[in-house]
Amino acid sequence: MTDKKRTNNEEWADKLTPEQFSICRLKGTEPPFTGKYNDCKKTGIYQCICCGSPLFDSEAKYDSGSGWPSFWTDLPEGSVAQHIDASHGMRRVEVTCKVCHAHLGHVFEDGPEPTGLRYCINSASLDLKEKT
Repeated sequence: MTDKKRTNNEEWADKLTPEQFSICRLKGTEPPFTGKYNDCKKTGIYQCICCGSPLFDSEAKYDSGSGWPSFWTDLPEGSVAQHIDASHGMRRVEVTCKVCHAHLGHVFEDGPEPTGLRYCINSASLDLKEKT
């Protein structure tokens, strides 16, 4: 799906699965340890499921034990945006796609070196383009 101009929720609902729509457009989350990329060891680039923008390299993926795919950095091209999220009585940093504004997950400051970051991302918001 590469149509970056889709902004209407009805159009998104037609293009995404119910789980993808709930997470990417309504800022939901998948239960921990259930996403298809949580234990994935394949190499490639993780792209936004909504618009196809490159977000994370598999080389930055690690097992955080959190139950969601975790990355210690995003791609240097900068397809990821960060926003303050004060929902659910917490103060967190939400991560979205810069291109289509899809909700991806959150970033925390308890990750490994060299960044100390843990991008905790919903599998349903990602599409892995494997390296050949």
